[in-house]
Amino acid sequence: MKIIFAIGLIVLILGVVSLFVPIPRRETHGFKAGDVNIAVQTRNDEKVSPIISAVLIAGGIGMMIAGSRR
Repeated sequence: MKIIFAIGLIVLILGVVSLFVPIPRRETHGFKAGDVNIAVQTRNDEKVSPIISAVLIAGGIGMMIAGSRR
């Protein structure tokens, strides 16, 4: 049961971290004509939806409770 508790703790930490840390994403837009390549790179920082974070936190807490019982 200690394994379930440890996994629940990791899921809980990931849920809390996902509320504050943005995930970087890069995209390349452009076109290529023969030997010429013109492109522009854009960078966006996106946060995870609060609903997903709440589900991770609740799931982590539930797993920790289930792992601590005998």
